[in-house]
Amino acid sequence: MASAMAVGAVGFANGASAADNKEVQMLHWWTSGGEAAALNVLKQDLEKEGYAWKDVPVAGGGGEGAMTALKAMVAAGNPPTASQILGYYAVDYAEAGKLGDITSLADKEGWAKVVPTALQKFTTTDGKWDAVPVNIHSVNWIWLNKAAMDKIGGTQPKTFDEFVALLDKAKTAGIIPLALGGQPWQEATLFDSVVASTGGIDFYKKAFIDLDESALKSDTMKKAFDNLAKLRAYTDPNYAGRDWNLATAMVIKGDALVQVMGDWAKGEFVNANQKADKDFLCYRFPGTDGSVIYNTDMFAMFNVPADRKAAQLALADATMSISFQSAFNVVKGSVPARMDVPDTAFDSCGKKGIADVKAANADGKFVGSMAQNYAQPPAIAGAYHDVVTKFFHGEIKSSDAAVTELDKAINAAK
Repeated sequence: MASAMAVGAVGFANGASAADNKEVQMLHWWTSGGEAAALNVLKQDLEKEGYAWKDVPVAGGGGEGAMTALKAMVAAGNPPTASQILGYYAVDYAEAGKLGDITSLADKEGWAKVVPTALQKFTTTDGKWDAVPVNIHSVNWIWLNKAAMDKIGGTQPKTFDEFVALLDKAKTAGIIPLALGGQPWQEATLFDSVVASTGGIDFYKKAFIDLDESALKSDTMKKAFDNLAKLRAYTDPNYAGRDWNLATAMVIKGDALVQVMGDWAKGEFVNANQKADKDFLCYRFPGTDGSVIYNTDMFAMFNVPADRKAAQLALADATMSISFQSAFNVVKGSVPARMDVPDTAFDSCGKKGIADVKAANADGKFVGSMAQNYAQPPAIAGAYHDVVTKFFHGEIKSSDAAVTELDKAINAAK
């Protein structure tokens, strides 16, 4: 963190003319191998246009450290050109008047026609564009090692019970069934899928988008916690505190059968030269096919001095280009934020991801992730993380108590 803050405090003198500062300062938390490779695509695109890339990386898979660093930079009157950001954090900065205005570019390029309406809630304020979506990630995926799957004679699980039976097979064969990183955001990300699988996507919407009291306190939510407890039994003893990409590495190596994680995990498989259908398999979390629980990485465009605006517009333009949206997301594991990007360059998992997003968007089954700050603002998402992780680690003893605590925590955070 200290080093990132030091970078943030560097001035912008370095030789650029006052008329046009050619530096693009980007704050982000993309520090795993797959993520760094994906970001490099944008860096190279901008360098071709004569812009110097200034990296401000702050490690931490959920982005908490990056958001702390960003807050300090903005408070010091030295915002980055752009920052990787999640949903409601962008809304907060927009409402505080800290974001710039890139509407002229958005209108010229017709972004409103190609970006799903659900995402525009976070990229625009009062009709004014102040952020760009880089991708659409979704969290309701499972990633499996194909060799391990073949070894145990496993087939795609279509229901939660079939999933548990598959994990049992792995356990019997001496393979770690479920690779998990025991961090609050990861456990909450797992629970997003478990809730949608247990109650269906309409129940998920009622509970987490509408915050409907009867859904939050229901027997269905209790059963979702019971199902989460079942999965806990399939983790290895060292899961607590593990980073998500280390859990992905367990599946890549064949030490573990499966990881439940957003499709940023696919970036790690790609970075390890693994091929979909040959080395790894991707399925929707059993019981959630047809639904997409999304989050999107966005670049919030901060209110920068006039001499930095050209570089900012170049960054926004490059990010939204069809060629970048394809090239970046092929490497990142996600799918394009634009609905008009062809799926030609994508592997089978990417093609399924693109088709799923289009179908779910058309069917009203494209819903924000509670764990990832797209269903509710950070205070409520934080309360959710807290209860889920306490239950997962045995501090909350029963599913009855978990339901009560979740309802209480969400109401207190409203």
